[in-house]
Amino acid sequence: MFATPLRGNAELRALEPHHAEEFFAHLDRARMHIAPWVGTSFIAGDLDAARVVLQRYADGQAADRQRLYGIWLDGALVGGTMFVGFDPALGVCEIGCWLEPAAEGHGLITQVVHTMIDWAFRVRGLKRAEWRTLSGNVRSINVAKRLGMSLDGTLRQSVPGTDGLRHDKQVWSVLATEWPQSVQPDRRGADVKPELDQLTRAFLGAFTNTGRRRPNLDVIREVFIPEGTIIKNVGAEPVIYDLEAFIEPREKILTDGTLTEFTEWEVAERTEIFGSIAHRFSEYRKSGFLNGEWFEGSGRKTTQFVRTPAGWRMSSMAWDDVR
Repeated sequence: MFATPLRGNAELRALEPHHAEEFFAHLDRARMHIAPWVGTSFIAGDLDAARVVLQRYADGQAADRQRLYGIWLDGALVGGTMFVGFDPALGVCEIGCWLEPAAEGHGLITQVVHTMIDWAFRVRGLKRAEWRTLSGNVRSINVAKRLGMSLDGTLRQSVPGTDGLRHDKQVWSVLATEWPQSVQPDRRGADVKPELDQLTRAFLGAFTNTGRRRPNLDVIREVFIPEGTIIKNVGAEPVIYDLEAFIEPREKILTDGTLTEFTEWEVAERTEIFGSIAHRFSEYRKSGFLNGEWFEGSGRKTTQFVRTPAGWRMSSMAWDDVR
């Protein structure tokens, strides 16, 4: 899952080992607030422990049995959500979440859990999503109710607390057959534009390596359909790439010191949408150090999009630089 826009100036995206410092700083702000509700192994006590937590979920995602996502609000990590368990063979997943106090009251948790469930059912074909919460966690219980979940039962005194007492845990669930088909918004016209904007931002952001940030070109595989085509039409003849041929050389120069402090951004665009296809004409700028020499550039891109069962994706792109 690449970055998904949420209400307000918030977004949901993968929380990975390279976010360890940001994750640990967030935990320091949220630690006392979330401690009664999350597992002690999750609340890392130092930076190394934070890396261990994130790596554990990264390994879980590689094995298709866990996933971890962060919630960023106004550019700051303020919480997250995870597939605590994800079992495609059984068709069952368990979802958990957390949020620091400053981000509460915006409806973010309900929105992101809705997104998780919808993806598990519609994209991965799971049949049951579970939500487990302590009986005293009123906010969490209200999320389950708003999502139309049913209370399956209570596991009495199943959780030891930091207060020396044992606490009840409730098990809520929703089935794929109960998940309304109408939950997906009609993605025609203006409703589609924010999704195409986010795809474009995700693509351009994949190359950024400023401030020792590691570029994440895996994003390109996520925003494009697998058969996507990218065309460089800068020289005398166009150069046509499939995704892997495009990614490999750029990943090399962005990580071997050839191209540093690089960033690329859109400065203007015109987007046209018709049913399940769309087109975007963009003006962009870029800058960085190439072999130690500062450079700045600009150009134009034309991008085609198609709507797929998993949402909108790029299908092709062509660009030309200003000489």
